[in-house]
Amino acid sequence: MMPTREQIMQQLTADHEAFLARYRAFTPEELARPCTESEVPGGEPWRPKDHLAHLALIERLFRGMVQRAITGDADPVGFNRTGLSTREERQALIHRNNQAYVEAHRDDDLETLLTAISEGRKETLALLEQLNEEQLQIALPGAPWNDGTVGGVLITNAQHEKLHLSWVEEGLQHHHDHA
Repeated sequence: MMPTREQIMQQLTADHEAFLARYRAFTPEELARPCTESEVPGGEPWRPKDHLAHLALIERLFRGMVQRAITGDADPVGFNRTGLSTREERQALIHRNNQAYVEAHRDDDLETLLTAISEGRKETLALLEQLNEEQLQIALPGAPWNDGTVGGVLITNAQHEKLHLSWVEEGLQHHHDHA
């Protein structure tokens, strides 16, 4: 069953402040420590700060996809414009784009990244407020996230934050255990 606007709002706000507080609690050494491997062969490993840059990017991209879907764009996700036909090809492109974005923001300080995350979430919540229940059910052709609807893509932002934080925590713990 498709989540309601209230359920999406609750998911997007419930753990967000705790997420931000957890990042503020990391030491400068932890924030700079590699914690996960890149999805790009030969790519630089990601640090906790890199995960923040990635999350800010994805939330912005998801908002754009939702806005395009609402206006009737036949390819709101943009996969058809890439000319790539297989899931593997599309996944490789996504990983390369993620890596390039992370590397471009590698020197951003923590507060810059946290501000980008916070502002992005505010913009997502403002977009959600503008949508009615029918619009939340609009499908985004090609969207592999959640149920592929506007509401499913929006709620994925909350799940995405939790997933990345768990990877960061596991990676830092693994590094600590093997140091």
